[in-house]
Amino acid sequence: MDQNIIEDIHDADVAIAVQAGRYRDNPAVEAAGEASEIADQPPAFTLAAAAVALGLATGRPRLIEGGARTLAALFVATRIKSAIKSRVVRTRPYKLLDEGEYETGLSGPDERDYNSFPSGHTADAVAAARAVSRVAPDLAVPLYLGAAAIGAIQIPRATHHLADVVAGAAVGLVAEALVDGGVRLVKRGLND
Repeated sequence: MDQNIIEDIHDADVAIAVQAGRYRDNPAVEAAGEASEIADQPPAFTLAAAAVALGLATGRPRLIEGGARTLAALFVATRIKSAIKSRVVRTRPYKLLDEGEYETGLSGPDERDYNSFPSGHTADAVAAARAVSRVAPDLAVPLYLGAAAIGAIQIPRATHHLADVVAGAAVGLVAEALVDGGVRLVKRGLND
């Protein structure tokens, strides 16, 4: 790909984040941002574990499987996301808006303000939505819409750039696909 095209895409991505980030103090953006915290690691893992526990307590195998798949997908997504964040430097939009500072590249500061790429909230939301929809396909549309909303709100919140959100979604899909592949292998082995 032509270097100028890559730079143009990058510049547009930063410009979108700056424009959208100007709405971060809007009450609706703040409320949606707070709601999106359900996809942060502690609450996401807690909800998945609660689903497993509830499934065990009530004898509901699909709930157990959905919760277990979600736990595994969240774990894998977190590992992938963390590995990328520790190597890729990208200033979060709020730092650019507040301080005029922007940095991108490899092997820079491994701190929250500089590890915008990829979006962990989006990775977790997509991984969980896909994992649950494997055992409850009738919930797929609302789950995917919820995951999309969680990813989208990160941009006007000024916590992520659009490319971070897209990359987070890809991480979530890959993580869940790896878990699903493992589940299929185990099930095939049990049936043989």
